[in-house]
Amino acid sequence: MMTALAMGSPGQGGGGATGFLASLLPIAAMIAILWFLLIRPQQKEQQKHKEMVGNLKKGDEVVTVGGVYGKIMALDAEKVSLRIADGVKIDVERGKVQRVLSPHVDEVEAKS
Repeated sequence: MMTALAMGSPGQGGGGATGFLASLLPIAAMIAILWFLLIRPQQKEQQKHKEMVGNLKKGDEVVTVGGVYGKIMALDAEKVSLRIADGVKIDVERGKVQRVLSPHVDEVEAKS
């Protein structure tokens, strides 16, 4: 009887394909979490910035990546000419415009 208990049932193999898939599941879950927490929001932000840069027009007040405030005097496909003070004009790369400032309250009231 002891011999029968010591032998036991034949052991399971390595699990085959089921074991391999089960070991890949946590890795796939981590990749999915990284995608939704890091990569996807960054892609949305890049798309939003690209649309904003594409919609720039003469007269918009903007802020550059370097923190320079100015008003768009002219623009082309690659650069934007900004007036940053009376008689001071600079050219910056179009993609370096960080954001468009909202119109001033008096300008909004004048349009109403």
